[in-house]
Amino acid sequence: MRDFARQLSSSTTRQVFDGSPRSHRLRHLHAATAYQAPRKRTFFSSNTALQQVSSAGKCDSINDRLLSQKRKPVRSPAGKSSLRRVAVEAQRSRESAFRNKDAIRNTEGSNCVTAVSVADQFQMDEVIRILRSHGFPIDPDGTGFDSDQVIHTRGVNNGDIFVFPSGSLVAWSLPEDVVSDLAMKTLLPAAINPHMDQMEMEDLEYTEDAKRDNSSIKGDIITLGTKSDARVDAASQARVEITFAKIAFSSGLARSTKLAVLETMLGKYFESTRTIPTLLSRGSKLPFSRSFMLQKTGELLELRAQLNHYSELTDSLPDLFWDSKHELGLEGYYDQVGRALDVGVRIKTLNEKMDYAQEIASILRQTMSEKHSVHLEWIIIILIAVEVGFELRREWKERRARLAKATRENI
Repeated sequence: MRDFARQLSSSTTRQVFDGSPRSHRLRHLHAATAYQAPRKRTFFSSNTALQQVSSAGKCDSINDRLLSQKRKPVRSPAGKSSLRRVAVEAQRSRESAFRNKDAIRNTEGSNCVTAVSVADQFQMDEVIRILRSHGFPIDPDGTGFDSDQVIHTRGVNNGDIFVFPSGSLVAWSLPEDVVSDLAMKTLLPAAINPHMDQMEMEDLEYTEDAKRDNSSIKGDIITLGTKSDARVDAASQARVEITFAKIAFSSGLARSTKLAVLETMLGKYFESTRTIPTLLSRGSKLPFSRSFMLQKTGELLELRAQLNHYSELTDSLPDLFWDSKHELGLEGYYDQVGRALDVGVRIKTLNEKMDYAQEIASILRQTMSEKHSVHLEWIIIILIAVEVGFELRREWKERRARLAKATRENI
């Protein structure tokens, strides 16, 4: 390397002194002033942003832009309304989810099971007449159930409709507005003691599984087993069995809806008598009339009778399934719905609440008896006072007569 540098410098000197045209002065790499400066950090960098900074002709705005891109955004401190903002966002997302759910539910052909209770009872003969007048087929699958126990028909989208004598209606794959219109308007003439102000509606979802030959319910989703053979008679028999399963699930769901009506009625009963314990604790008199006390006692007796005597709510198995085949497992489907919807627990809780309401009713009866006894006592006191008054008057008249007679004798 030293020999090469020595030869290069001597050749250059000869060219200068020989008078030949002077060329550009050669510089050694190690003696270059530009390269004696320290290397920039972008010399061997593959970073695109740094290469853009080192490129010529870039203005300071690019540097500012790069710095703003690198700089982390400053997090503003949480304000006082941060929790409120989170709650608002959660409410919006919840409302959006509900709107999507309602849209899916109201769509035509959605897999939804809707139960509604609108009356104490249905006149089943009148229900059949109304359905036939509107073009609904009665028992399209030939289940053979007695019309006094359940009426099966089919509406739009082949949606199954089951009407029970307990005043409940259960529809499969029908929009909610169609079910409400059918129960509250179409079948209203057949309703006994309708309670539109206390109408209850419950809904579940269902799916069909072609790989299963039995049905079940888990949570709020019913799974119908639709497995069948390729034969025509086997397919029709499978359809009838699916209808049987739907009747069993519908019966359990109608039972839960009817129980919800009684729960609502008992809640209103407690609301109307909630001031009684407070008045008793203060030592105040109950400002209720005899008619009010008799009315509340009658309401409670009616509720207890509807729960335990006049309906099949407390029965382990309705009469509807006594004659059904054991292989169909309808009793198991009915029990599954009861367990999924906590019907047994709700009936027990309802009876316990009625026991408490019975104590309130007994206090009302006792108060009414005391008032009646006090009323009778005052009547007796007044009668005695009147009798005493008449006796005093008689004694006064007799004394006056004796005095008058004695005066005449003295004269």
